[in-house]
Amino acid sequence: MTRLSPRTALRRTAGGLAVAGLLAAGSLAGGAPAQADGPAFTLGGPAETALHPYPETGTPQKSSLGLTVHNPDPDPESTGYEGEVTYTLDLGGIAGIAELSPAQDTGADCEITGDTAVCHDHGVHAGLSSVADFDLAAAKGSKDGASGTIEVTGSADGVAFTPFAAKVTIGGPDLVMKQLPFEQRLRPGDLQPAPITFTNKGTTAADGVLLTLMYSRGLDIPERYANCEYSGEAGEEPFEGFVWATALCSVPGSYEPGATYTLAAPLSVEATDRAYHDTFVYRIDEDGAAQRSAQRAGAPFTRGTGPELALRKVTASARSADLDPRDNQQEADFRTENTANFVAVGSETVGAAGETVTVDIGFRNDGPAWIGNLRSGEPVAAFDFTVPEGAVVTGKPDSCQGVTAEGKYREDRTGAPRYVCDTSMTVRDGAEVSYPFELKITAVVPGAEGAVRIRDPWLSDPGLPFDPKPADNTAQLVLNGGDSGSANTGGTSEGTTGTGSTEGGAGGDTGGQGTQTSGTPGTPSASGTSGNTGASGSASTDTGGGLASTGSVALTASAAGAVALAAGGVLYATTRRRAQRV
Repeated sequence: MTRLSPRTALRRTAGGLAVAGLLAAGSLAGGAPAQADGPAFTLGGPAETALHPYPETGTPQKSSLGLTVHNPDPDPESTGYEGEVTYTLDLGGIAGIAELSPAQDTGADCEITGDTAVCHDHGVHAGLSSVADFDLAAAKGSKDGASGTIEVTGSADGVAFTPFAAKVTIGGPDLVMKQLPFEQRLRPGDLQPAPITFTNKGTTAADGVLLTLMYSRGLDIPERYANCEYSGEAGEEPFEGFVWATALCSVPGSYEPGATYTLAAPLSVEATDRAYHDTFVYRIDEDGAAQRSAQRAGAPFTRGTGPELALRKVTASARSADLDPRDNQQEADFRTENTANFVAVGSETVGAAGETVTVDIGFRNDGPAWIGNLRSGEPVAAFDFTVPEGAVVTGKPDSCQGVTAEGKYREDRTGAPRYVCDTSMTVRDGAEVSYPFELKITAVVPGAEGAVRIRDPWLSDPGLPFDPKPADNTAQLVLNGGDSGSANTGGTSEGTTGTGSTEGGAGGDTGGQGTQTSGTPGTPSASGTSGNTGASGSASTDTGGGLASTGSVALTASAAGAVALAAGGVLYATTRRRAQRV
């Protein structure tokens, strides 16, 4: 019997581009769900996993198998299913063909006994999450070309599961993407070639290939090839609430083992006027209906009308012993010389003593750049609000933490003199972010003002490094002002409609009670990015709740391990940061 150790909290949900690679192998589901009165969850993973043949000497090389479960709960604030869950893997179909073993730092508690693996877990988050990770290797005596199937089922009280079948094959193509030497320091308008190149290091030819290109909001691929499908411009309809766009290019042909292929003519990657910190992901897989379906993930795509994207053979070499689906993908990070003007938006209101009023304050991004910490997953900025004299906060967004008047840690978060709200990890150009506060007027103080400020999450260094106009980072909330409009209440509401802000830790000095959040842009790395939409709601006296903002897309997650979701290659950002009770 083999026991798998419990997964760490950072791997509770399927993360970023790693999941994109996992799902790129095929369909998420198979079969019909078991009947139950409650919700139906879908089990998934790679439709097929190819293994290197058993070697004449030494130990067999391992391939990874990651299993997922999708909870279609549409409520963005839902905590998901909270009961006990059991997942069962029937390994009888791969007996004598492959052997399953626990992957290092893997998922839920699992026991493997004979031809059965049983995994126990508690709860299923809304959206896509990880079940467990395994290693697969060819069994001794297995033959090249042999295949079998792992049947995966799930059970939980009041829940139905759609089973999943994972095919395992000995031998096959292994498409390895070459990393391109991009210039990573750019200016808006810079255009550079992307001569996509890959090698088949497997044992058999690939019957057609699918090139997947994912690019964040500040980038564009100007070409629109006839054999490519496009999800639309990054950040625009139907992707207004997201920061990724995707291109799927099918190129038919036989791609031989040991051969290297490149684009007949390089495509282009352009830094647009809204570029700042951006990521480009390029991936190659064997083509097929299941592959394309998994990458589309139900999203609408439009076929290009230009010339066809073509490939040509570059070299042929000795076959490699590498069969590793993790090397199908490469990523590049870009930093563009650009700015974004964040404008604080205050308000004015009146009320009598004892009356409770609701005020909407916040900020907007006048661009031209969008700002996103895709790698670090940290907030872009902090919203800082000082409560006017003669009022006390009775309702606030969940994303806002009460602090002392100096911005330091405060044990009692209610009735605080000052509140700090971390923004999401991305703020789109044209975005408006609103924070609703409920204020009880304890005494009428004519013209009472409270500062409204958008700043860096580090209180010790509050300037926003990307903002060329710090003067409009501060506005005022005015209570019972004498001359309407005479106070500096900041910018007026402008911008596009979108989805909103999320919770995070307070950006003030935590005074030893925790670590201070840093919102400085993440540095480029080879790890994946990811995304999810921001929490929405209204201020309340019990749970708070973040008001939906227009255009702040909360993509939690990253190399640091925060959770994110990549639905196929489209990177639909559908999980949310959970609102913290404060």
